[in-house]
Amino acid sequence: MQIDKALISKLEHLARLKLSEEEAQELMGDLNSILSMVEKLQELDTEGVNPLAYINEDVNVLRNDIIKGQIDRANALKNAPSHDGEHFKVPKVIDL
Repeated sequence: MQIDKALISKLEHLARLKLSEEEAQELMGDLNSILSMVEKLQELDTEGVNPLAYINEDVNVLRNDIIKGQIDRANALKNAPSHDGEHFKVPKVIDL
């Protein structure tokens, strides 16, 4: 695949950019360089190479969740500045 002026124009339109002629030429050169680098990578023989999913073999060790320090609803709402008996009442912060 080769990057040409038509593709640069299309990318310019999709990205809502306005490029000068010099910027378009520079971008075309950069993108062509990137594509040639990727094509060079495709020449590598990867037969029998497993895909890398993780960099190391470590496993994340997490502790079990333990429920403790619960209070009932009445005690939770006891010191609330405003509530309706079941829920905390707070000022509205989002205007829709």
